[in-house]
Amino acid sequence: MRPEPPGWGYQQPPHRYPGRRGPELGGVAVLVVVTVLAALAAPHARTVRGLVAGELAELPAIGRPGPTPVGGDGARAGRAVVFALAQRGKPYRWGAQGPHAFDCSGLTWAAWRAAGMTIPRTAAGQLADLPRVRARLHPGDLLIYRTDGPSRRHVAMVVGHGRMVEALGRGIPVRVTSIRGEWLGAVRPGAGR
Repeated sequence: MRPEPPGWGYQQPPHRYPGRRGPELGGVAVLVVVTVLAALAAPHARTVRGLVAGELAELPAIGRPGPTPVGGDGARAGRAVVFALAQRGKPYRWGAQGPHAFDCSGLTWAAWRAAGMTIPRTAAGQLADLPRVRARLHPGDLLIYRTDGPSRRHVAMVVGHGRMVEALGRGIPVRVTSIRGEWLGAVRPGAGR
């Protein structure tokens, strides 16, 4: 053995239990961990698939720093957005308000209802009865558009990052898309008049 330089007298203490190694994860333990994680993620599979597919921009900005809707209820708006996003892929059906299909105002009505707030059921009623947005749009705000459909109105919900969720029409499932301009009005459930 080589002599150590002066002052280097530290020696590693002997192992407390000779012949015993530290714990290692075997194949069964890894399988158990993966199974538990899959079971925990199952109720959120659609969101997880969206994250994996790179659709993070479509998720609501809940809990991120930033302004809360003025006069509105940011927590309720977040719950409404989460509900609406969870309906992606469900079919459009005129007059439907869930849980298996939606029309445009049925989706926004059901989302705000799930967040604990009652709003008018139709797009025209939402435009007429809810407080108008006069400043920057926030997640949960509703955009009402002119349309050729039977009600002459269409409504979509802002989800953040220039995106909205909507039930557009027959043959088009509930989807997230970029916000289109030319809306008739923007309203914010829960805001003061």
